[in-house]
Amino acid sequence: MSCPRIEVDLRKLRHNTRTVVERLKGRGIRVTAVTKAVCGHPAIAQAMLDGGAEGLAEARLSNVKRLRQAGMTCPITLIRTPMLSQVDDIMQVCEASYNTEISVIAALAAAALRQNKVHGVILMAEMGDLREGIMPQDIGYIGQQVVDMPGVALKGIGANFACLSGMAPSATKMQALTSLANKVEGQCGPFLETVSGGNSANLTWVFGSRATGRINDLRIGEAILLGVDPITQEQIGGLFRDTFSLVAEVIETDAKTMSPSISTVHHAPAIVRLVPATSETTRIILALGNQDVDVEGLSMPAGSTLIGATSDHLVIGTTEQKLRVGSEMRFQMNYSALMRAMAAPDIQTSLHNDRPGSQANDAHGPKKHLALV
Repeated sequence: MSCPRIEVDLRKLRHNTRTVVERLKGRGIRVTAVTKAVCGHPAIAQAMLDGGAEGLAEARLSNVKRLRQAGMTCPITLIRTPMLSQVDDIMQVCEASYNTEISVIAALAAAALRQNKVHGVILMAEMGDLREGIMPQDIGYIGQQVVDMPGVALKGIGANFACLSGMAPSATKMQALTSLANKVEGQCGPFLETVSGGNSANLTWVFGSRATGRINDLRIGEAILLGVDPITQEQIGGLFRDTFSLVAEVIETDAKTMSPSISTVHHAPAIVRLVPATSETTRIILALGNQDVDVEGLSMPAGSTLIGATSDHLVIGTTEQKLRVGSEMRFQMNYSALMRAMAAPDIQTSLHNDRPGSQANDAHGPKKHLALV
């Protein structure tokens, strides 16, 4: 098989999705699966739908078009504020979108009227992450304008956490979002079909003992794809962490000294670490670099240490003596590494276990309570 490549175990992905979906269902919350980290890969998206996700969420219109061109007919919501230059295209492929700007909503409404459609609008509230969002005191006023605007329909409100500022969702913040939903309904009239409380970072909150209030939707990507809590990076019990593996090929093995010479030139993209030279350690180079993946987001195999990386080379010290030129080495990835690797043109995607079947019971950790471990 060609290298570098990402191997995707679709059975494990379906299992992760179903486990999260079933656990959240008991709390009255549905799952919208986020596919932006995998660039809207249709087979990966389908596995998430097979696992019970009620719809898909995407940040980039090109990814949505990829899904539609593959024949996917499920609801797809654009979760990044739409660009004015794309409103006509958005109307053709997205049933709804998350919004913060009234000028953009007006453009969506005009595009919807031109195409004889009604586009769903979910207003994002700023709840402390300081990325996108309407200030809570203004969201009712914006909502009323949406209600009065032909071509669009106010479908709900949402919030985001633990992305830009790293602020974790809390019971207080979730209660505030519930109160805000009630306020918007009282001020604007229509029942809000969706109150989206956030992303994978919300799982710790939702698995707690407090009431979930009006929150009935979470946009889940990282927890399903990688089986971890985005805030702590700890494994979520019952989920697989190795759904994705990055495989790279060895292109050089030698016994060069592990220490650089005294005279060095520092290049910003490079990463250099000193690894003690021992008779048990072999220095290897793999055909993978910063242009392909976030090297800092790779988990080194047992017995291996990252020495450095440039645009096209990954240098590793390893105690594995069987590695030769042409050998392959496997890495697990964090979310940042996965996103960059899936978007890299020279990394192929290899799918495994692509036929839905009975779910396996051999997930890592106790799946009964989805406890963080």
